Parts: sequence; C-alpha cells; structure tokens
Amino acid sequence: MLEHRTTTSRFWITTALAILTCALVPAYVVRWHIGPVPTTVLENALLLTIAAFVVESARDRTLPIWRTPVTIPAILFLVAGAISIAIAPDHRAAVGLYRAYLIEPIAFGLVLVNVISSPRRALAVGGGLALGGTIAGLSNAAVVINALLNHAYDVVNAPPVVIYNTANAVALYLVPLVGFAGAVALHWTGRNEKAIAWAFVIVGSACVLLSFSRGGYLALVVVAVGLALSHRRRWLLLAGGTVAVIVTMLIPVIRSRVWTNIDLSNPHNTLVGRFHLWSVTLQMLRDHPLFGAGLSGFSTTIGPYWNPTNIDRYTYPHNIVLNFWTETGVLGVIAFGWILVTGFVYAWRGWRQAIEWKAIHLGVLLALVAVVVHGLVDVPYWKNDLSLEFWALLSITLAPIASLAREATPGQSARHS
Repeated sequence: MLEHRTTTSRFWITTALAILTCALVPAYVVRWHIGPVPTTVLENALLLTIAAFVVESARDRTLPIWRTPVTIPAILFLVAGAISIAIAPDHRAAVGLYRAYLIEPIAFGLVLVNVISSPRRALAVGGGLALGGTIAGLSNAAVVINALLNHAYDVVNAPPVVIYNTANAVALYLVPLVGFAGAVALHWTGRNEKAIAWAFVIVGSACVLLSFSRGGYLALVVVAVGLALSHRRRWLLLAGGTVAVIVTMLIPVIRSRVWTNIDLSNPHNTLVGRFHLWSVTLQMLRDHPLFGAGLSGFSTTIGPYWNPTNIDRYTYPHNIVLNFWTETGVLGVIAFGWILVTGFVYAWRGWRQAIEWKAIHLGVLLALVAVVVHGLVDVPYWKNDLSLEFWALLSITLAPIASLAREATPGQSARHS
C-alpha cells in the first residue's frame, strides 16, 4: 500500500530549521573552534538544517530534486572555486572561504528548493531573513543614533557599527530584503502579511538610511522605482517616492553624506578611491587574466600594484564583476553571471505569469536588482550572510519548478506503509 503525503506537510522540521537559520544569518560573527576547524552559529544552524533534510528525505523515501535551471552553472561555480583554492596564496584561508561562501550556501539553496512547496513557506523563509536583518539593522541604527546625539560622529567619515565590520554591510544585507518585503506589501493578498511587510519596509529603509551607505541609498532608490512601476498606481507612487527623496535630502546629516560622493574634489569621496582601486585591479588582472588572484588572494596579489604609501588595504575590489574575476577567475565570472541571469529570467517570468507566487517572484527580482546595483560599487556576495541570503532568495524563485517536477513524478513523494 502506498501513502501519499501532501506537499505542504512534508519537510516541516527542515522548513522550521531553515527559517531559524535565516533568522540567525547575522550570527555568523559569533565564532569558535571545534579542534582546529573554525565554525560559527550560522554554520551550525545551516548544517543542522541540511542534516534534518537528509533524515526527512530518508524517512519519506524521497529522492531530492537537484536538477534546477542553475544546477550546471552552480557546478561550474564550484569548479571555479576549487581551481581558485589551488592558486590562492593562502590555501587554508581559501578552503575556509570555499566552504563558507560556496559549498554551504549552495547546499542550503538546494534544500530550500526541495522544501519550499508553497508561497507561504517561501514567505516564511523571507521572513526569517528579514527578522535577522531587523535585529542587525536596529542594533546598528541604535549605535549610530547614539553617536549622532553625542556628537561623536562626523558623517563624512565611516559611521560606527555593531555586529558587522562596516556600515555598508548593513545596507548590502537589508536592501534586497526591503525589495522582497515591498513586493509582498504591494501585491500579497493577505492583510496581516501585508502589514508585517510594510512594517519591515519602513524599519529596513530607516536602518539603511542610518547606515549612511551611499551605494545602499542608490540601490534603495532603484528598488523603490521598481516597486512603483510594478503597481497600477505607479505614477502616484513615483510622485510620493520623489517627495520622500527630497525630504530625506533636506536632513543635514544625510545631505552631507551624499554630497561627499558628488563633490569629486572632496578628500572623503569614496568613489574616487574606487576608481583608483578598479584601475589597479585591472592592472593586476592583466597579469593574472584567467584565474585572478584566487580565493582570499586579492589583498596579497594586489600588493605590487598598489601605492605603498596608501594606508587603505582592500580585501576585494568593490565591483561585482571584478570581485568574482579576482576571486574565481573568468570561469567564476561566467558561472555567476549565468546564475544571476537565470534568476532574473525565472523571477521575471514568475512575476508576469504566476498567480499565487506573483509577489514572491517580484520580490526576488527586486532583490537581485539590489544586488547588482549595490554591487557596482561594493561587495554584494563575498560574506557569510550575503552569500547565504543570495542563494536563499534565488531558491525561493526556483522552488515552484521543483514542486511541479515532484508533482509530475508522484512516486518520489510516496512511502511504503
């Protein structure tokens, strides 16, 4: 006798742990060692989720679906990372980054593709990411507000931070989630979910403003425009957004922060520094065109090309293309570009064609837009939280394909009783 289990009741333990893992994403900063091996709270939650998925799959005698539109480029990305370990100046550090930024996030994404069987599960996973982002964002905002009130912060300089190492990291994590939540707020059918999404949009946007990340500001504006254009009242929303930007720019601390990047003669203009960094990076890549600098190798390899009197030392070149080129070579750029384009295509199709999943697909689409826009001047992937966030959001938009595949082969979701 065969007993068929409904898709919504399957993998409920894995799903709960996946949501918890998403909420714990900022906890990657809590680190310790198990023997010689470093680990984090996030990594342990992630591994527990994967273990639960294996157990539940075995219990239900279910074969995981691993063929997705990004399977081939993901494998190429892993191959590019493995090659980069071999050429990296510090093999031990490279292995650690390979594990944390490639293997674990991709594995987590594969789990999500299998367990997200409904739009509500997708929304719950996005909610887990938003919860962790809210905690990190509000914590950072509190430190910044305290510094401003005590006149301990000059806004032309890098703002104070807590949890993350840089304020830009706050915006890099939050803006994609603001895009996701904004899509839910505008297009989800449930009133309670829309209210929660609106609350996160307001809180998340405020935290981005208090991060004083100018790349984050740019990405936030682009996401807001995308949200407005997605709605039937687009002109009203665009007008309201324009007013909001003007009012925000009247706030002295924000206006001063933005003006530093408009005034190219300002010594605190980070964009001028980016131009120099990109120029030097391209000089280095002319000598290492195929494989780049290897994982964790940029700061070492760039040394001979960098002005020794410049006190700034960069871990990455702060541009989405150059980041992947220096870390994983040309193959990595091609693989990740393939993954990104695939995500855009399926999110756009889902937004245009789906009904129940419509808001989810739009949210992922805008999140990917935020990654690319902020990635023009920063590092939107190469961190524990950002890499996991990327694969989690990407998997959300690919999950309906896996659900359809499983429904087409019902024998996979059955067990003997």
